[in-house]
Amino acid sequence: MTISGQACVAGVMGWPVGHSRSPRLHNFWLAEYGIDGAYVPLPVRPGNLGTALRALPALGFAGVNLTVPHKEAALPLMDALDGTAKRVGAVNTVVVRADGGLEGRNTDGFGFIGNLRAGVSGWDAAAGPAVVIGAGGAARAVVVALMDHAAPEIRVVNRTRVRAEALAAGFGRPVTALPWDARAGALDGAALLVNTTSLGMTGQPPLDLALEALPADAVVTDAVYAPLETALLAAARARGNPVVDGLGMLLHQARPAFAAWFGRDPEVTDGLRAHVLAEG
Repeated sequence: MTISGQACVAGVMGWPVGHSRSPRLHNFWLAEYGIDGAYVPLPVRPGNLGTALRALPALGFAGVNLTVPHKEAALPLMDALDGTAKRVGAVNTVVVRADGGLEGRNTDGFGFIGNLRAGVSGWDAAAGPAVVIGAGGAARAVVVALMDHAAPEIRVVNRTRVRAEALAAGFGRPVTALPWDARAGALDGAALLVNTTSLGMTGQPPLDLALEALPADAVVTDAVYAPLETALLAAARARGNPVVDGLGMLLHQARPAFAAWFGRDPEVTDGLRAHVLAEG
């Protein structure tokens, strides 16, 4: 990796931010393509987000990624928003424009779709109903992506029913909300099951979901990637369902940001996956 006085610099803002694998990911690409640049972690307390974002043009940054807890808080701080960020209600990528303005984008849905297409040959959102577990920011990004790719029906199930209903009401057709105690039955006839919650993540309780009603050819994916194979994915794999882990969503969502900042559309390769997973 080359870093000179002319280096293009980007980073990730979060609080905390030490857990983020984005620096490892982007710096792998910078080295792979011989780009004069760097990608750095930027620990920014919630109360300092506005100051930190406004400093980006003055510091010569090309932009930043945003992670918890900044994705929603950044919305009113942007000079412009792309259509996806507006619909999702969150920003995960900030691009510093030539005039110094800040453009907020959301690439999470791009990463979700890219991960499924890479993991299951011929996957098509239009193949049948999708069941989305959760109603937070990740769920909203997934729902928008599924709608944009012609999913005929999207069933949203969340532990707090009012949040699922609010999400469904905000999007309208083809999104419907179902109560948590109906989650097993919601799988009947589904072509896709997506867990967008933290259930199943290391240190969190597992997702309590019986899969008997899920068709054997339905694709199962999990936004969680620590562990790489969650209990949900292991159970789905054991019954023969095609499964896609959550790491690819992280890797693919980074592609549009890298292209915007560093001028190259990068590839998601086995080498990249291994490098990101090797982080202790």
